[in-house]
Amino acid sequence: MPLSTLNREQLSAVTAPMGNNLVIASAGTGKTSTIVGRIANLIKSGVEPSSILLLTFTNKAAGEMLQRVGRYFPSSVVNRIESGTFHAVSYRWLKEMRENVILKQPNELKTLFRSIYEKRQFRRLNHDIEPFSSTYLYEQYSLYQNASFDGFDIWFIDKYPEHRVLIDIYMNIIDEYELTKDKFGFVSFNDLLLKMKELLLEEGREISEVLVDEYQDTNTLQNSLIDAIESNSLFCVGDYDQSIYAFNGANIQNIATFTKRYKDARVFTLSKNYRSTASILSLANMVIEKNERIYPKKLEVTKIDIDLPPRLLIYSELFNQYQGVAEKIKNSNTKRDDIAVIFRNNSSADGVEASLRELGINSKRKGGNSFFDAKEVKFLLDVLSLVVNQKDMMAFIHIFEYGKGIGTALAKEMFESFIHFGEGNLFRGILSPTIFTLPKLNPTKNIQLGLFDDDTQIGSISRFNGLLLDDKIKSNPILKHPKVTSNGVLFYRDFYNFLKSIRGVKQPKTMLLKLINSALYENIIDTLSTQRAKLKSGEIDRERKKLARENILRKAKLLSDLSSQYREVRRFVNAMVLGGNELSQGKGVNLLTVHASKGLEFREVYVIDLMDGRFPNRKLISRGGSIEEERRLFYVAVTRAKERLYLSFAKYDKVKKIDFEGSPFLYEAGLLT
Repeated sequence: MPLSTLNREQLSAVTAPMGNNLVIASAGTGKTSTIVGRIANLIKSGVEPSSILLLTFTNKAAGEMLQRVGRYFPSSVVNRIESGTFHAVSYRWLKEMRENVILKQPNELKTLFRSIYEKRQFRRLNHDIEPFSSTYLYEQYSLYQNASFDGFDIWFIDKYPEHRVLIDIYMNIIDEYELTKDKFGFVSFNDLLLKMKELLLEEGREISEVLVDEYQDTNTLQNSLIDAIESNSLFCVGDYDQSIYAFNGANIQNIATFTKRYKDARVFTLSKNYRSTASILSLANMVIEKNERIYPKKLEVTKIDIDLPPRLLIYSELFNQYQGVAEKIKNSNTKRDDIAVIFRNNSSADGVEASLRELGINSKRKGGNSFFDAKEVKFLLDVLSLVVNQKDMMAFIHIFEYGKGIGTALAKEMFESFIHFGEGNLFRGILSPTIFTLPKLNPTKNIQLGLFDDDTQIGSISRFNGLLLDDKIKSNPILKHPKVTSNGVLFYRDFYNFLKSIRGVKQPKTMLLKLINSALYENIIDTLSTQRAKLKSGEIDRERKKLARENILRKAKLLSDLSSQYREVRRFVNAMVLGGNELSQGKGVNLLTVHASKGLEFREVYVIDLMDGRFPNRKLISRGGSIEEERRLFYVAVTRAKERLYLSFAKYDKVKKIDFEGSPFLYEAGLLT
C-alpha cells in the first residue's frame, strides 16, 4: 500500500475522517502522493470506487494519479473511479444523465458572438460612449459566468458604470447568443459546469468523497459545482501561495475561507519539501512572506546532498541577456530536457528561442500559441467537425469566413440558406438542393436594440456568368443571395468540389489528405502565408511567404500523422477537440511561461527578464491585477528549480530604447540592494 511511503504529515491527512478536509501542500511537498494515498485509503476502508470523484485541472494529472493508484489495485477497481477535469466530468455526466450537447471551443463561440454583434450598428445611436468590441464583451461575459451569480447587467454596470446607456444592447446580444446556442445544442466550457450544476440540483448524484487538486485555482463557478454535488466528504488540496490564475477567474477566497464556509473543517499542512535545495527555498520564502499569510506554514528542507546558491545574472542589453542565457545552457552538463527557461510574458521566449537555435540547441515551447491554436490546423479540424456534424454552424462560419467578401454575418446567412435548400440537410443544400427560394434571414428592425438590417432581396445570377462553374453550382440558389460576391462563389465552388471528393471516405487520414491537397486548402495556405509575409511597407517578402507556406504544410502533415491511429472521423475530432491542448511536441530545453511551468520541476531553471515593469508586470497590475499575484508568480517560477537557479535581467533595450531597473522581487530576495 502507498501509505507506507508517506511522511507523518501526509499520513495524517490521508487517514483523516471523512468530512471537510483541506490540505495546504506547498511546492514540492508531495501533494500527488497525498491524493493517491487518500484514494487508496478510501478504497481500503470499503468506499465504493464509483462514488469517489477526483477533480483536477488537466486530464493528464487525473490519469497519472489513477495510474499510481493502479499499482495497488486491479484495473476493475481503478476504472470505476470518477475522474477528470471539471469540464470533462461535467461533459460525461451530462451525456449520461440526458443532456444532448455539442461542445464548442472559445474561438468558435467568439465567432458566433461576433456574427450577432455585427448586426448592431452602434454608430447610429446618439451617445458619446465608445462601445466595447465584440471580443472584449464576449470575454467579459465569460469572466462573469465564472465569477458571479448576479445578473450580467448588475455585474457589468458595477465594473463599467459609464456603459449603462449601452447595457440594453449588450444584454440583447447576449440573449440572442444564448438562444442561438440553445437552438443548435452548442455549449461552452462554462455552460458545461452551469448545466451540470442545474442537473445536480434537480437529480443529485451519490458521491462519497470529492477530491479536488489545485484547489487554490478554482473559480466561483467551480466551487459552486463542488457544493452542488453534496458529497459526504471533501478533500481539497492546494497552496494559496501558488494561486496565479486570477486573470482567468480563479478566486483565492475559496481556499482562504474554507474553514469559515465548511462546518468542522480540518486543515493539514505539508511542510517537508522534497524538490529544492535549502538556498532555493530560502530565496522563495524571503519573497513570498511579503504576502499576507492565510494559513501558517514553514517549509522544511529534506534535500541536503547539494546546495548551490541561486545566481543573479545581469546584462547590459536585452538581447545580450538572451544570448548569454543560451551560452550558459550550451556549456551546462544538465540534460536539455531537465533545463527550463521561465518568463512572465510570452514575448520573452522569442529571443531565447532564436539564440538557442543559433547555437544548435533544440527547444520546446509551452505556454504560447499551441499547435492546435494555429489557424491552419483549426481550419482542418473545423472541416472535419462539419463532416461529423452537419448542424455545426460554428464550424461552417469559421470555414467560410476565409472566403473573400464573406464575413461572419454572411457566413451565418449562407449556412441557414443551405440548410433551407436541403430541407434540414446542409450537404444536400450545398450539393443537390431541393428548395430554390431564399429563406427570410434578417431580424425585425429594432432601433433601440441597434438592429438596422434591411430584408434580403434576390440578386441576379447572371452577374456570375464569367466564372468557370459547372451546372450544379450555377443552379444553386445561393447565387441569388445579393451579398454573395464572385469571390464568395469561387470559395463555395472549392468547398463543393471537396465535399464531392470525400463521398464514401471513412478514414480520417484519407479525408485529411484530400483536404490538404484540395483547392479549398490551397486558398487557406495562400491567405495565411501572404498575411505572415507582409512587411510594414505592405510588400510581400517572397522568402517569408515560402517559409510560412512550408510551416503551414508541416503542421498539416503533423495533424494527418496524428490521425493515422484513428479509424473514425468522429473519434479523431473528439480527441483533438477535448485533448488537443494537452499534447506536446519536440524535445530539448523547455521554454515556459510561469503559468505553463506550474506543477513541473527541473534540475536547472533560468527565470529571465526580471525587470521592474516586466516581472512584475506593471501594465497588468494597472488593469486590475495585484503585486501579491505577481509575487506568487515569482514564487511559482523559482520553486520549479531542484538544484540550480539562475535569475537574470537586462539594463537596456536598444530596440525600444528603454532603460530598466531590476525587479523589486530581486531586492526582496536580497540579491540587489
